Amino acid sequence: MALLLAIDQGTTGNTAFLMDEHLNVLAKKNREFRQIFPQPGLVEHDAEDIWNGVRSVVIDVLEMAGRKAEEITAIGITNQRETTLLWERETGRPVHNAIVWQDRRTAPLCTHLKEQGKEALYRRRAGLLLDPYFSGTKIAWLLEHVDGLLKRAESGDLAFGTIDSFLLARLTGNKVHATDVSNASRTLLMDLETLQWSDELMQPLGVPRALLPEIRGSSEIYGYTKGLDFLPDGIPVAGMAGDQQSALFGQLCLERGDAKCTYGTGSFTLMNTGNSPVFSERGLLTTVAWKLSDGSVHYALEGSAFVAGAAVQWLRDALGIIQHSHEVEELAAQVSDSGGVVFVPAFTGLGAPHWRPDATGSIIGLTRGSTRAHIARAALEGIAFQNYEIIRAMEHDSKADLSVLKVDGGASANNLLMQFQSDLVRRPIVRPGMLDTTALGAALLAGLATDVWKNTEALKDVWKEDRTFSPLMSDVERQRRIDAWLDGIKRAVPSQMAEAARVV
Repeated sequence: MALLLAIDQGTTGNTAFLMDEHLNVLAKKNREFRQIFPQPGLVEHDAEDIWNGVRSVVIDVLEMAGRKAEEITAIGITNQRETTLLWERETGRPVHNAIVWQDRRTAPLCTHLKEQGKEALYRRRAGLLLDPYFSGTKIAWLLEHVDGLLKRAESGDLAFGTIDSFLLARLTGNKVHATDVSNASRTLLMDLETLQWSDELMQPLGVPRALLPEIRGSSEIYGYTKGLDFLPDGIPVAGMAGDQQSALFGQLCLERGDAKCTYGTGSFTLMNTGNSPVFSERGLLTTVAWKLSDGSVHYALEGSAFVAGAAVQWLRDALGIIQHSHEVEELAAQVSDSGGVVFVPAFTGLGAPHWRPDATGSIIGLTRGSTRAHIARAALEGIAFQNYEIIRAMEHDSKADLSVLKVDGGASANNLLMQFQSDLVRRPIVRPGMLDTTALGAALLAGLATDVWKNTEALKDVWKEDRTFSPLMSDVERQRRIDAWLDGIKRAVPSQMAEAARVV
């Protein structure tokens, strides 16, 4: 029986999963690692912390499952996207801490490039905004601010990678320097049409081609383990995808119009747009979903809401109206609706489709009759409303009607939230049996490349559903709620608030 090792390298921790070919999880282990904040707005990771953590959780799951490393059929990797690392090509030694996707140090460079009129180029060729979120400006910062790195990069002494590339290099004894198309599409440097690095995109950022990994598919054998003290030589590393694309694949969103939403600290919604990139008119990002071994490529539209589960954490930690996050559903269920309370969780600005970093969180519609339960319910509804706006933008941009929305992540276990989400999007919500779909996607990609499954059709036989939520709310009530939400959005954006005050 096949044994698949999925490594889920996240922003705050590393998780290893051992699965069999029926997708039974034989063991799972998570271990958090250190977060480094050199200054406000700066976020770094020590790549050795990441590597040691990955080593540790792999050892742990093998021990927990009572299995030997020699039994592993293939390894799949999924990773935090955009986080940027440079290391010595020969030794694998990092030359600086990784700059994390959350880091904002390159905001001035993004502003400068926008002033030069470059944003249209990156929108058209890379499908992305000029924002510190993405890897390209982080590479530029490292080459400019760390002595000697630019010269070493130009000579080919250094390697750049997102964390998938770094783990692949380490697992293969520094023999393989590669990334997959989904991670490459988040760098600002890859042309979405050719799926290759673009000199036109690299030049404004000053990134030398010698620094970059080979771009490969998401499901193929990249190399084999070599020289490790915790895994034997010869295990194929055969699947790689950025975390959100991996979740899209893990949800089997294989056809145009299929979509998933991952509810974590924030929420990430991706829609499969088929074999051609779709460029957004409504503030969404265009990205590569995956490339399979048969050469087929799928693209996706992506929209992110910065705050989802974090809103529940705020209720717990700042307001103290719950002691544990899971209590929010029981509290919210004490009332039949939010009693007119609207909660806009824009604690770190508004993401897609608004992209308003100046927006602030707000709670409106409070009366003497408002209770903790109304606020809790409004917080859950606020999460769902953000996703509703993203999905509406996706349907407009893609010209594809959403049939169902698949959900995963911690907050997808909240039945009240899932029912309200179904009511808003007027589509069924499907929750899988396994909520860790990022790791599931990595395992599926690795298994396809090593003939554990012959094709994507075979995956449908092993994928398991937990529950479907169907819309119940009347159209009149739904529209009333949406109108109240849109009013709340206006109040959350300072410039719109000021304009309203002038009109009054």
